[in-house]
Amino acid sequence: MLKRISAYNLAGVLLLLSWAVPHGILWIDLDDHLFWLFNAWISPENPHWADLLAVLNSRAFDAISFGILVLLFTLAMRRDTREDRVRHWTAIGVTMLITAGIVALITNEAISYGHPSPTRFFEHAARLTDIVSIPTKDSDANSFPGDHGLMLMVFAGFMLRFADRCIAGWSLAFVVLLSAPRILVGAHWFSDVYIGALSIALLLLPWVLCTPMAEGLTRAIRQSLPRLPLRH
Repeated sequence: MLKRISAYNLAGVLLLLSWAVPHGILWIDLDDHLFWLFNAWISPENPHWADLLAVLNSRAFDAISFGILVLLFTLAMRRDTREDRVRHWTAIGVTMLITAGIVALITNEAISYGHPSPTRFFEHAARLTDIVSIPTKDSDANSFPGDHGLMLMVFAGFMLRFADRCIAGWSLAFVVLLSAPRILVGAHWFSDVYIGALSIALLLLPWVLCTPMAEGLTRAIRQSLPRLPLRH
């Protein structure tokens, strides 16, 4: 158990060190290159691409993203063969929400560093909101760490711990797919997600998922649910 936690934590520390020393030059170059690569496509000459990006970064698509996670969660529950699977997965869901809240709280309280999104950092960057009429998000005053990506990683971590390989694999795929729109539009740097969010996930989640903590809290919550009208 401790070996697994140490391995994940070491990966998180090394990831942070690769960003901080020496001055994160490799990640800075990658961030700049990827931003300008994607930003070049945000133009009135590519109206269909601009509209698609606007939709993918809208509040409506955030709701769709949440729906995708709910669907994966439901599939994970249905593929479970135990008799009390509804009660069991309800308890997992509550444990996951508690963990996500604590991770968000620790992140907000412990991390004082922040920086603006690339669309705010670069004065001459193309802004999606200047091109489309669809209400959308293309910038952030503080985009580090990528909170959207971090919550996706919390979900994927729980699926890796409790679901089968198929659901876990899809959960990992959706971390990439559902966090990509923010990067494509310039609301986040690449490193906001794959340095900031990923390093936090590697440092914090193993202490919940690789120890008896998640299983114990899930068991305690499940035992508190017998009077609810839950059927297998």
